[in-house]
Amino acid sequence: AVELVESGGGSVQSGGSLKLSCRYSGLTYSKFCLGWIRQTPGKEREGVASINEQGSSRYEESVGGRFAIDQENAKNTLYLKMNSLKPEDKAMYYCAAVATDYCSRSALMFGYSGQGTLVTVSA
Repeated sequence: AVELVESGGGSVQSGGSLKLSCRYSGLTYSKFCLGWIRQTPGKEREGVASINEQGSSRYEESVGGRFAIDQENAKNTLYLKMNSLKPEDKAMYYCAAVATDYCSRSALMFGYSGQGTLVTVSA
């Protein structure tokens, strides 16, 4: 069974940084798209960043240049480094994985996700 376990969330002030981690297991398909989704109460989930098996990444426009997604295959771990955090980045962040040949942020919406880790940014 696929398991995704996030960690690293917390509370920071605007302009601060956090690094989220996701330990994953059970991804047996050869082409998995990994990434991060976030959700704020009252809003739809949105794909924040995705990365494919070749390391090609994509970002939601508002986080481009501030967030960086990376993976460490040897440790089955996915990361999201978040810099210059803004109050609007406050959300529950979920690690996500989907078996697909076409990795994208939208594709992540239709796969597996973890329990989430909360990021709070104060002004």
